[in-house]
Amino acid sequence: MEAAMGLMRRIPPKHIETGLSALLSLLPHHSSELLSQVDQPLQVLSDMDCGKEFILCEYNRDADSYRSPWSNKYHPPLEDGSLPSLQLRKLEIEANDIFAIYRDQYYEGGISSVYMWEDDNEGFVACFLIKKDGSKTGQGRRGYLQEGAWEAIHVIEVGPEEEGTTNYRLTSTVMLSLTTNNESSGTFSLSGSIRREMNMRVPLAEGHLCNMGRMIEEMEGKMRNSLDQVYFGKTREMVCTLRPPSEVVQMRMPES
Repeated sequence: MEAAMGLMRRIPPKHIETGLSALLSLLPHHSSELLSQVDQPLQVLSDMDCGKEFILCEYNRDADSYRSPWSNKYHPPLEDGSLPSLQLRKLEIEANDIFAIYRDQYYEGGISSVYMWEDDNEGFVACFLIKKDGSKTGQGRRGYLQEGAWEAIHVIEVGPEEEGTTNYRLTSTVMLSLTTNNESSGTFSLSGSIRREMNMRVPLAEGHLCNMGRMIEEMEGKMRNSLDQVYFGKTREMVCTLRPPSEVVQMRMPES
C-alpha cells in the first residue's frame, strides 16, 4: 500500500485516474483508503437552479450525486442526501462568497467551491477548492500556453472551542499541468502535484473564516514558491545545461 501511494504521488495529474483505476483492480480491499488518500483531477458541473458552476469531489458526493454549494441541492437529485446543519450551512454560504473574491484577486478567474460538514469530534471540516483553466480555450490564457490547469484542494479540520481558541489542521494539495506548443520553442509539457500540512491553534476572536482564510493564503504562497523552485527552477536548470543559450555558447568558444 505504501509503495502504491508513492507511485501515485509521482504520476502526472492527467494520468491519475488511469493509475487509480489500475490500483483499485489490484487492491480491491483497499478501495476506500485509496479513494480517500488519492486526490483526483477536479471536475465541474453546472447548477441549473442558479446558473453557476461548482466543483465535484469526494467531499460533496453522496452515492452518485454531488451537492452544489450554491443551491444546496444534489445533482442528479437525491432525496436522502446528507446536508450540513443550518448553522454550518450559513457559514458555508458566507465562505463561498468570500472565497470567490479571493479566487478572482489571486487567479483572475476560475471556479471555486467550499463545502462544510460536521465532524465526529464536536467540530467540523471545511474543503476549499479552486480550479483554473489556463489553456488556449480557457479563461486567462498566458503566453504560449496550449493546455494548462491549476487545481488546489484545501481541507481544514476544525476542532472544538477550548477557552476561546480552536485548533486548525490544514492539508493542502496543488496539482499543476501545462503544455506549450510554439514554433520557436517547440512542444514542452510539465506536470506534478505537491501536498503540505499545517497545524495552528489560534483565538476565535475574528471568527473561523478569517482564521481559515489566513492559513490558506499563507499555505498557497509557500506552495507556489515550492513549485517555482522545484518544478520551474529545476526545469530551467536542466534545459540551460543541455541547451545553453547561444550567447553563453559563444562566450565559451575558444578564440581563433
